[in-house]
Amino acid sequence: MSTTTRHSWKSIRNSIHQKILDSTYLPGDKLPRDEDIAQEMGCARTTVQRAMQDLSDSGIVQRKRKRGTLVPRAPVTRATLSIPIAREEVEQRGSVYGYQLVKKIIAETPLSVIASFGLTAACKMLNVEALHLADQRPYIYEDRWISTDTVPEIVNVDLKKHSANEWLIQHKPYSRCDIRFYAIKATEYYAQLLDTEVNEALFVTERTTWIGDKPITTVKAVAGPGYQMLTSI
Repeated sequence: MSTTTRHSWKSIRNSIHQKILDSTYLPGDKLPRDEDIAQEMGCARTTVQRAMQDLSDSGIVQRKRKRGTLVPRAPVTRATLSIPIAREEVEQRGSVYGYQLVKKIIAETPLSVIASFGLTAACKMLNVEALHLADQRPYIYEDRWISTDTVPEIVNVDLKKHSANEWLIQHKPYSRCDIRFYAIKATEYYAQLLDTEVNEALFVTERTTWIGDKPITTVKAVAGPGYQMLTSI
């Protein structure tokens, strides 16, 4: 009787990392292709891609287009910042998570989204606005655009029950992510959504992800007063 081991992206990541630590892969070495690792480990290519992305984000490997994945000759020590799942953030604070879908429509991309993705023209995408709650109070408001060409399955997801934030992280690995942080003063719209005062300082995170050259999603996440973000090194 034979058994099949089911590998998660974390176990793949840890296996590759261990091979770097024990010098199976030396500085400057090129790692096997994602397809070859997937075949060797008996898992999906997307599982390997997510593992490699995490290793790349941590500076353990370098992902270079048309050159593959390399072990850096001079490893970089850097702070790591994972795309957060709002539900997990809230629950880790000891609070009860809640979620509300504010809007879901197919619409033409505005100029800001065209610029974020680096598109040459407007196109139709799914626009989702949602509110994440902590103990029944507003926590983070998201204004998100999702490419239905790259992620056609998103149109069949019940976004009243499942947040696009969590679904995309779990189901759509990315190869590139741009992140921008800044502060704004609360407009009347944001003040109402986040149950705060007009002109109150709000923390904004803008994230845009791609798989190869194909856009996945771009999101503007606005957090209420008191929000904190932790990174590690």
